[in-house]
Amino acid sequence: MPVPTEKPLRADARRNRECLLAAARDLFSEGERASLEQVAKAAGVGVGTAYRHFPTRNDLVEAVYRSGAAALVEAADELTAELPADEALGRWTDRLLAFAATKRGMSDALGELIASGSDIKESTRSQMVSAVATILEAGAKDGTLRTDVDAESVVDALSGMFMIKDSPEKARRVAALVTDGVRAR
Repeated sequence: MPVPTEKPLRADARRNRECLLAAARDLFSEGERASLEQVAKAAGVGVGTAYRHFPTRNDLVEAVYRSGAAALVEAADELTAELPADEALGRWTDRLLAFAATKRGMSDALGELIASGSDIKESTRSQMVSAVATILEAGAKDGTLRTDVDAESVVDALSGMFMIKDSPEKARRVAALVTDGVRAR
């Protein structure tokens, strides 16, 4: 029996969904535990539209988190195509910091998702390892990054940024320390 596939969204529905995700990302980055109603208002769409795309707040949280992780993977490819790998790593960690900031307003919901059996934590980690591996491979080719460091270790070291909740500047310093330690000497 064939598996049903999702119908592609109409252009206006896709635009509304993207507006909802962007508004939620912004609100969550500010530490807001925003409701679907607040997100809909910030996105400039009706609450019914929000509920059509995301029946629960946890569905919205999961979509924001997964889209952020996917964007980081894409960024690794884009940045290594444009920049030397050591610079790409620095820019990528800046984006990782922005991604980490979105967790402030959705940490409770992420905990609930993980407790309910969602693979979001493992899936995201796998994506981060893949993105860092892309950058490290580029660094091995252009000579700007150490070749004796593996992607999992870099992700482990960078994960310390996620523990720093009260000081974005301190998180940036930790990220800079890690990226500097990966540069070739």
